[in-house]
Amino acid sequence: MILDNRGLEPPQPMMRTLAALENLGDGEVLTIINDRRPMFLYEQLEELGYQQRTEPQDDGSFKIEIFK
Repeated sequence: MILDNRGLEPPQPMMRTLAALENLGDGEVLTIINDRRPMFLYEQLEELGYQQRTEPQDDGSFKIEIFK
């Protein structure tokens, strides 16, 4: 599943991401694209037992892959 959060003002990207995680099945990966690095999201993911991989993109956005 890919969630494009570009152009949204905080806290919308984080809220959309956390809502999408509720539907994430075992072994699935949620990929989000954000305008900025989601610093506050990382702490939430850790508390919920998720791991993440963040990659800066050439256009200045960030691609974050979230998985268990």
